[in-house]
Amino acid sequence: MPAPAAYEPEPLPHHRVDGPADGLPMILGPSLGTSLAVWEPQLPSLIRTHRVLRWDLPGHGASPAEPMAGSSSELIPTDGSATVADLAELVLRVADAHGWDRFAYAGISLGGAVGLHLAVHRPERLTALTMVCSSARFGDPAAWRERAAAVRENGTEPMTDSRPGVWFAPGFESTPRGAALVEDLRWAEPAGYAACCDALAAFDLRDRLSEVTVPTLAVAGRQDPATPPAYARQIADCVPGAALVEVAGAAHLATAERPDAVTAALLVHHDCLPGATQW
Repeated sequence: MPAPAAYEPEPLPHHRVDGPADGLPMILGPSLGTSLAVWEPQLPSLIRTHRVLRWDLPGHGASPAEPMAGSSSELIPTDGSATVADLAELVLRVADAHGWDRFAYAGISLGGAVGLHLAVHRPERLTALTMVCSSARFGDPAAWRERAAAVRENGTEPMTDSRPGVWFAPGFESTPRGAALVEDLRWAEPAGYAACCDALAAFDLRDRLSEVTVPTLAVAGRQDPATPPAYARQIADCVPGAALVEVAGAAHLATAERPDAVTAALLVHHDCLPGATQW
């Protein structure tokens, strides 16, 4: 009789947990090309009341893109078939590993898309959702497929000159925080970055926004060329009861560029206080 196959646990993305053990669970999702450090400015305020878990996308930060030694499982498919649903499953695995049945969720760009997927497909797991510089669809799928192919061939280094103009208002890339985020992009693994591009190409929940029942906040950077304020307004217009905050002087990575405004919006929304309007 053959020996039973050895049990192999499902892989988890790299993540970090901060805050009091009895704090309200909150998960923060990063943007494509960044690491969990993109939420660093918000952490001191959020951990006063929340147990905060930040995670790295596959191939970003300390999350591997390819299977680790001794494992046959990868975090998400790297063959072109990856979806936002795959990333959402990683979030649920991490939450389950920490015993969190329900949690607040906030995400930037692709990280926000993961939260929207959960709000549509697994609303019972979320207490609240914030989408920062995000969207229900991210432009032309063909452009994301082209970027995935380019990164698989050439890596992310060629993008380090152009991304600051998308991520930040002029000048912020020369600050220590801005420069560190560009370094995150430089060191992202091509297989993981490309898989995340595949996920963005396949993502479109515009027709499902009216089904969202989770309390939702959309935050837009007024100078964001990647996900312009109109994208956040669509979320606010179509999700029942959703709120909208537009942050002046911010481009795509508003959490880093205008941390005080984004933090204030998060505290208002996730602590269920009145007054989320314009910042």
